Amino acid sequence: MNQKLSITLPAELVEIINNRVEAGTYASTSAVLEAAMQLFLADEQEHEEAMASIRARVKASLEDPRPDIPIEEIDDWLETFAAEHR
Repeated sequence: MNQKLSITLPAELVEIINNRVEAGTYASTSAVLEAAMQLFLADEQEHEEAMASIRARVKASLEDPRPDIPIEEIDDWLETFAAEHR
C-alpha cells in the first residue's frame, strides 16, 4: 500500500531529483526517492553484514585457545620480516 508523505529537502537535493525526472531517468519524484531508499537500505544491510562478520572474527579471536604471543616476539618477527623484504 502506498502512502503519501510530505518531506522537506535541501534545495540542492530537490534540484537533483527534478533533473533526474526531467531527463527521463525516473518517471517521478516518488520513483527517485524510492530508488534512493532501496539503495540506502541495501547499503545499511551491507554495513550490518560487515559488522556481524567483524564481530564474529573478534569473538573467534577472543575465544582462540592458543596462547597469547608476547609483544616482544611480535616485534622481533616484524623486524626480521622487514629486513628480509627490503
